[in-house]
Amino acid sequence: MRFDLDAYLGVHQQALLLGARRTEVLANNLANADTPGFKARDIDFRAALAAAGEAGAPLPMAQTSSLHLATRGVEGDASGALRYRTPLAPSLDGNTVEPQLEQAAFAENAVRYQATLSFLNARFRSLMTAITGQ
Repeated sequence: MRFDLDAYLGVHQQALLLGARRTEVLANNLANADTPGFKARDIDFRAALAAAGEAGAPLPMAQTSSLHLATRGVEGDASGALRYRTPLAPSLDGNTVEPQLEQAAFAENAVRYQATLSFLNARFRSLMTAITGQ
């Protein structure tokens, strides 16, 4: 009997990849908080995860340089998941990053990422129990 690990893990595998990508996007926003004209971006997590669930395939990542390694991840522009954030209080220099909101989103994303890791850890423990019979 063939065991399908992807089906066993469900959508949590894609959620982990998407959470990692969102961490990168939020960190980039925070790093550019003082850059004039920088536009804050964020991933529409629900839309990207729904698109991943419908496609049933791993989320592709854009390779912006030939020096980058091929990897799996999320391509926000292709799926429409990566969007510009609308600021609550626009600044005069055109920067739309609001550090307090970015830090809150970063912390929330870290908690969700850790929850997904904990769930996957429990799934693997359950699988190991079934394999070893202990």
